[in-house]
Amino acid sequence: MEGEKTIEIREQTAAGKVPVVAAPRGPAAHPVRGTAGRVQCLLVPAASALALGLWGITRQGTMWRDESVTYQVAHRSPSEIWALLGNADAVHGLYYFLMHALFSVWEGGLVTLRLPSVLAVSAAAGLVGLTAYRLAGRRAGVLSGLVFTLTPEVQMYAQEGRSYAMVCALVALATHLLVRSLTGPAGRGLWAGYALAVLLACWLHEFAVLALVAHGVTVFLSRTDRHVRRAWAVAAGTAAVCLVPLAVLSAGQSGQVSWIGGPKPREWFEIAGVALVAVLCARYRAAGTRPALLPRLALPLTLAPTALLLLAAVHEPMYVDRYVLFTDVGLALLIGTSLSALVTAVSRRGPLRARLPRITAVGAAALAAVLALTPVTLQMRTPDSRKDDVTAVAEEVRRVSAPGDGVVFAPSRRREWRLSYPDEYGGLLDLALGRTPRASASLQGEELPPARIRARMLAMDRIVVLSDPPGQPEDAVPQEAVKREVLRTHFLECSRTRVKGAQVTLYARSGKCPPPQGN
Repeated sequence: MEGEKTIEIREQTAAGKVPVVAAPRGPAAHPVRGTAGRVQCLLVPAASALALGLWGITRQGTMWRDESVTYQVAHRSPSEIWALLGNADAVHGLYYFLMHALFSVWEGGLVTLRLPSVLAVSAAAGLVGLTAYRLAGRRAGVLSGLVFTLTPEVQMYAQEGRSYAMVCALVALATHLLVRSLTGPAGRGLWAGYALAVLLACWLHEFAVLALVAHGVTVFLSRTDRHVRRAWAVAAGTAAVCLVPLAVLSAGQSGQVSWIGGPKPREWFEIAGVALVAVLCARYRAAGTRPALLPRLALPLTLAPTALLLLAAVHEPMYVDRYVLFTDVGLALLIGTSLSALVTAVSRRGPLRARLPRITAVGAAALAAVLALTPVTLQMRTPDSRKDDVTAVAEEVRRVSAPGDGVVFAPSRRREWRLSYPDEYGGLLDLALGRTPRASASLQGEELPPARIRARMLAMDRIVVLSDPPGQPEDAVPQEAVKREVLRTHFLECSRTRVKGAQVTLYARSGKCPPPQGN
């Protein structure tokens, strides 16, 4: 731990030699001071993350399509949710039940939707701080927790009504319990807690099992005794076996992620940049009580899950950054401890040896970091930070439509834009819908056969079409093909409005377009 003095303990060995053992004069020798350090490393990052998460939590009263799915599924009955999981989104089943229970207690709209993620990121930040404290000292603990809190990706999903922040918090908990087990006496209770944390993370999103692979690398590289390796194997095996039913069920729903493509050039650049920073920080770390363990823990956690998802592309593209949000736990540990080592090294040189100049320099660096992150932090709290804006889509539909108009979703999965704002679509007839999402135990409902869709569209004078932005691939299923054909051959385009991540187009028969609005 930085700044700690050591005392020499001499013991007479059987060979007559007197070895010198350095024992830290820190938290182990001073329990009160150690407790204060742990509390600081827990509370400072956790409180900072909580404040950032609550700031702008409603995101100007908007949500995007994934959150819209969470909102409407959480408002189904438990039996309806259970029926849905047999057809779709089994991987999110536990999360949907948790959100259903929360909305049953508190119907707080967007705050209820996102507050669990805020609290989860706050807990994860505190756990990152505690883990770094155990490995590299108090300064490293505080810095690592704050680095995690300020990471733009973490800030984004701290205000997301999905399961990824909860998964991240549980992986952070499992990582902390693993460190405790590797660095001190670990009874069955500690390993049971580790197995439970991993299992809950995997039940919230099965790709959390990739963190288990990273932990396995850590255990192997740590060269621990056989008892510890066996205990980890039992805990990991138990979690993996309990995950099998969910994995089998979700494998049958793999068509839901057929939209995933390979990483775009920008994503490759980000992945490479993270890997480079992680490797560099692993080579420059704080000289704590257990400096060798930190890179063996944090580097696999940062790199292995992403690498495994990228390798899975040989079979089928699977990489999406939010699926491995928990890798930011490892990255924060590496960056935070490296910053701590840098502060220690700089404070020993020249004018920065004095307390006031050192505090001034550190404060200036912290201010510069905050200012650099301010634009990103502000942008994360606007609708533009997400792929689409369900609220803006609903408002545009209400503006261009009239009672009695038809509405068509092309592709059908964009019906999720409607589900959380039914009032804005009041008076519109969904021309392609055969069975509602609730009745069909699905996310977007079941559509009619192509011939029925054609007949219903031809019976209308005006149709509002909700579709993806230009440049997106068109679905080739017969229902989607007939929608495009009827609009192209029997209707005129009256207006087309681009909103965030979508476009709203009004089609009408000849002579039925509304007059253009005056300036």
